[in-house]
Amino acid sequence: MIYFEKVTKLYSDKSVGLADVTFSVEPKEFISIVGHSGAGKTTLLKMLLAEDRPTSGSVFFESINIHKLKRKEMTKYRRRVGAIFQDFRLLPNKTAYENIAFAMEAAGRGDEEIEADVPHVLELVDLQKKIWSFPHELSGGEKQRVAIARAIVNQPDIILADEPTGNLDPINTYEIVQILKRINDLGTTVILTTHNKGVIDSLGRRVITMDSGRIIRDDKEGRYVM
Repeated sequence: MIYFEKVTKLYSDKSVGLADVTFSVEPKEFISIVGHSGAGKTTLLKMLLAEDRPTSGSVFFESINIHKLKRKEMTKYRRRVGAIFQDFRLLPNKTAYENIAFAMEAAGRGDEEIEADVPHVLELVDLQKKIWSFPHELSGGEKQRVAIARAIVNQPDIILADEPTGNLDPINTYEIVQILKRINDLGTTVILTTHNKGVIDSLGRRVITMDSGRIIRDDKEGRYVM
């Protein structure tokens, strides 16, 4: 499904984002990418979001080189990828419902679909009672649930979660991880970056460890070894 082929990213200040990275992701996998700050985790996700381009090497999705897609094709590709971030990135002047509806409108979905699907995804993340709440009325854990609902509402093939529990307490961290597992169990590929060893241990899924832009371990059994 996803294949990185000898991907290197060098920045203008000569720092290394990625160094000769090669790995593949199968459909419906749940992969955690771990490593210290600056290891290359976020750069790797930016490659998948096509927000950054490799200096050399290629990133493939279903045999298509995503960095060679034309604008129209890129738009279609990005609709197949949902993203979740540590800082939530919700629109502050819109309710939970409106934040999710906005993502559906951007994908060209109609009013009937929006009215049916938004309550459904909010129920999936156990937030149906906060449907008309604004971000400032929500806790950190609730904001992240809205962000997850927004990421999955267009039924993407892949969810990219960049440190989604980084600003959350242990209870909310556990609940967010359980939601991501539920999404994965429904057939969506999940790629998670995290510093949290407890999260990795609770998942027991494949773990890729990065250091200085390189993959230094790839454990199928869910071990976090640093």
